[in-house]
Amino acid sequence: MTPKLVFVAAVARNGVIGAEERTPWRLKSDLQRFRELTWGKPLLMGRRTFESIGRPLPGRETVALSRDSDFRPEGAHLARSLEEALGLATRLADSMKSPEIIVAGGAQIYSAFLPLADVIHLTEVELTIAGDALFPTLDPAEWRETARETPRRTAEDEADFHYLRLERK
Repeated sequence: MTPKLVFVAAVARNGVIGAEERTPWRLKSDLQRFRELTWGKPLLMGRRTFESIGRPLPGRETVALSRDSDFRPEGAHLARSLEEALGLATRLADSMKSPEIIVAGGAQIYSAFLPLADVIHLTEVELTIAGDALFPTLDPAEWRETARETPRRTAEDEADFHYLRLERK
């Protein structure tokens, strides 16, 4: 069975997902949700996202995609092309018995894999913030919202937010 390609992303009102290679807000609740959504699954991400995290995340297998010939992601799998990354992540999903491959950013990776995505777990962050990385624009003719939740903001969350599940029509 082919695993579903699932995006997990947090996006500000104006589409920003990053600023200067980091997340421009702190939402501890969303980090916990990210862990729940991705645990036991292969994560596919770009080099800059991998470097911003600084290490492979426990309980997951990371595929880092980069054309930089000097990049060697310690503890992660390396792919040099979109096709290689998807093939490697598919084999990892099979070996992990995971029904999903998680695409975890950044902007170029989301844009490249958007035509293949099946599901998007989107955290809408109630901020308009400056940034240099944007989530791709979604065509409403291609996506439908199938779930929405507004969790209670905690003291460790810097903004209000909503969790959405979008599925390809």
